[in-house]
Amino acid sequence: MQIIHLVDDFLFTIFPELKGGGNQDVINTLEKYYTYGPYKPKVTIEDNYVKVEIDIPTITSQEADYRKVVSLCEKGNYPNAKPILAKLIEKNPSNSEYHRIMGQILSDEGNQDEAIDSLIDALRWDSRNENALIMMGNIFAKFKNDFPTAFKYFEQAITVNPNNNIAINHIGAGLLQQGKIDEAKEYLLKALTINNDYPNTHFALGLIAEKENDLQAAFSSYNTAIKLNPNKDVLYENSIRKIFDIAKKIVSTEVGNKILTEYKHKLEFKGEIEIDIIEDNSITTAAKMEFAENYKRDKHIIKYKSNYPAVEHLIMHELVHLDFVIDARKANLNQVFISTQKQKSEFIKKLESSIAKFRKMGINDDAIADFCSGIFNGLNLQVYNTPIDLFIENYLYYQYTALRPFQFLSLYTLIQEGIKAVADKKILELSPKDVLSKSKIYNLVNALQFGELYAIDIIKDFKATVAELKTATDFYEEYLQYKDDKEPAEEYELVLNWAEDLKLDMNFELVNENEYRNKRTNLDNLVSSIEKDPYDLDTIDPYKDREMSKFQKSQDEIGTNMAVVMYMVDALKCFEGKKQEEIKAIAFEIATLGIHGFHPEMDGYKIHLIPDKDFSGYHILAFYYVSWMLAIPESVKELNLHFDNEYQLAITMYNPK
Repeated sequence: MQIIHLVDDFLFTIFPELKGGGNQDVINTLEKYYTYGPYKPKVTIEDNYVKVEIDIPTITSQEADYRKVVSLCEKGNYPNAKPILAKLIEKNPSNSEYHRIMGQILSDEGNQDEAIDSLIDALRWDSRNENALIMMGNIFAKFKNDFPTAFKYFEQAITVNPNNNIAINHIGAGLLQQGKIDEAKEYLLKALTINNDYPNTHFALGLIAEKENDLQAAFSSYNTAIKLNPNKDVLYENSIRKIFDIAKKIVSTEVGNKILTEYKHKLEFKGEIEIDIIEDNSITTAAKMEFAENYKRDKHIIKYKSNYPAVEHLIMHELVHLDFVIDARKANLNQVFISTQKQKSEFIKKLESSIAKFRKMGINDDAIADFCSGIFNGLNLQVYNTPIDLFIENYLYYQYTALRPFQFLSLYTLIQEGIKAVADKKILELSPKDVLSKSKIYNLVNALQFGELYAIDIIKDFKATVAELKTATDFYEEYLQYKDDKEPAEEYELVLNWAEDLKLDMNFELVNENEYRNKRTNLDNLVSSIEKDPYDLDTIDPYKDREMSKFQKSQDEIGTNMAVVMYMVDALKCFEGKKQEEIKAIAFEIATLGIHGFHPEMDGYKIHLIPDKDFSGYHILAFYYVSWMLAIPESVKELNLHFDNEYQLAITMYNPK
């Protein structure tokens, strides 16, 4: 195939980069434009015409084999690639790229002298083959320790293309290898300005920063090298090894202690409560925050285990949690995570198969009870902490960059613990599969964030199912929607959302902290608040409002709820013959029981004034509505129960004797 262009203004219109250049510039530009893979055209200029000759038959006949060779080489399958490549060279020995690929294969196989011969052939056919020039330089620098010769090839590659960052990088790396730090740094920084995404350059700059004892810069450079290297090759492995080494060196300094001391003082001023930090190796977690209010103390106490690496990160994590709580409290939105003995009992009922297995194994009841309690408490810790921890770690990563080495080591250790907790064979044998799966999902969410922050993918170590990984990914995507503009207390929305998706929301309650402390822990305040708001209609409780909204939506979808109708008929029968004050007292008791909402799907509710009945969620809601309709009808709308149709139908069905 032949393409002919007249060298005139129109040619410069369609190829504006040719304007002002000489004949060789025109040839080089058009040669580059019309090159297809390794197949270069022949470009000549004669009598004001440019001729471009493209060998279509050769391209057509050899393209499939060439692509196959490239694919095999990418997979490291050199034994199958070499025979095909040898035939291509035999058919078309003038193709420089064929020789260059053969040189690459031979070098990777350790045959450096044969590789040099092939690369020389590549350069004889095309002295401007940049990849061949760089490979020759690499071989002489890395395997022959001949830097003068290596630099000749690198410099020739730069002459061909002044913006060849790889050639410039290799000169810098060679100078670094010779101990010429300043010269090496100059070349590497130049390479970086051309291409900031080349991981090798960042790795080399990390080595220089390490030699200069700038450990923070070294950590950052190695981390960037990891992030920019999708190949998981030798450079990737070396970058991971180096980042661990540097992180450990930084952790041994006073950097972390200085950061946490300053932050601690800031929070003491902000929250107006002192904070003590105590080593305590008896706690069940790596670190914990004991809020002063929960322990009736005048100080917050942070406890940590000293056997964990980078404990400064653990302490900072708890301090950020306190910071979030202070902000939420100022907005009267802070939530308290509560689980009751009843919720624990209901959870343990679902562990019957595991309990039976333990009894067959001869394990005593006390040990079984401890195991079941441990699962309940541990799962609740994950439910509550995982979403909040994501926001905390994101805050630490971006607000305290000097703490990143501490965060890196600490999170890696905690995630490894999480992997063992859900992938260890012994644990898999003993733990309930459903519980283990949900715990694994929460651990996966943490690992996804670690992968985003530090680009080290350890997801495969969890041996998760497709469904588990999808759920964890969905959770993490939801977190990302909140991440950049989180408002105070928004983290609690994710606590609830994820618990509901995993059907774990029955194991706990999230309640407004002020309401909890004023109504549930202080009897005098409880009585006083009931007198002011006896039916809990004016209480600000985001959790209750949210539950009510969900309930109303479900009712709208259901339409007329016949179960509620029948429960209302039961209520009408129960209230038949009772005085209005008696019904009002029952209404008052139900309102008090429902301070934080009723769960329609739960059983076991009790009304003290109706001692002969056990109530399900819908059952007690029906009694709630009917008692108000009979005793306090003017306020029934404030219950926000959409039971008007059910009540009218129940009245029609009810026939008092």
